[in-house]
Amino acid sequence: MTQKPNPLSSIPVSGPIPAHLARSVIEETLRSAILDGRLPCGTALRQQDLADLFGVSRMPVREALRQLEAQSLLHVVAHKGAVVAPLIEGDATETYALRILLECEALRLSIPLLDEEDFAEAARHIQDLETATDYADIGRLNRLFHMALYRKAPNRRLLSLIESGLWEEERFLRFNLGAMGLGKLTQEDHRELLRAAQARDIELCVAKLASHLNRAVEVITRYLNSLESQRNSTST
Repeated sequence: MTQKPNPLSSIPVSGPIPAHLARSVIEETLRSAILDGRLPCGTALRQQDLADLFGVSRMPVREALRQLEAQSLLHVVAHKGAVVAPLIEGDATETYALRILLECEALRLSIPLLDEEDFAEAARHIQDLETATDYADIGRLNRLFHMALYRKAPNRRLLSLIESGLWEEERFLRFNLGAMGLGKLTQEDHRELLRAAQARDIELCVAKLASHLNRAVEVITRYLNSLESQRNSTST
């Protein structure tokens, strides 16, 4: 009988990991493997297997998995333990409705505290998005652009929840952007957001963000509905 390949075999580990770096190294290594698809959705990650792979005790593994769960990259499932979370599915409308509430509030809190360095960083991400063709880069740069505008919000818990949503979106874009057939992505929404933030026009900036995210959920929902229709047509 053919043995199923071990998904952990795709994760290279070089040399012993210093104890004080173990949690962060494990977290970053697993995050990269989830984002680039080496650890597909539904993959169970057992603590002892990971401890053996990284040559550490289960404690830093447990801490790393807890961080990845907080970022919505893992779910804890009864009798299976930590499992790689699915991509955005049929609840895209609900997911984005929550994101709009959280991100608009963060933007509202952050704008008065942003400085020229923050604006320059956001502008660099827009410029990089204009020339990016790799879907992984597009998802990453989109996340970094938004966080550049939100990050001065003093509510750390709020920012943590927002970043989890952006990680989820980054994974979705990485694996679905090409199939969505959108052509070259315009950055005008991002430019308008940045201009409103630079003008310290909080209400305009928040309105632009809500409009931007609503357009995103319309496109994603339409795409997911088309996939569902295709699945239904092939099963009948």
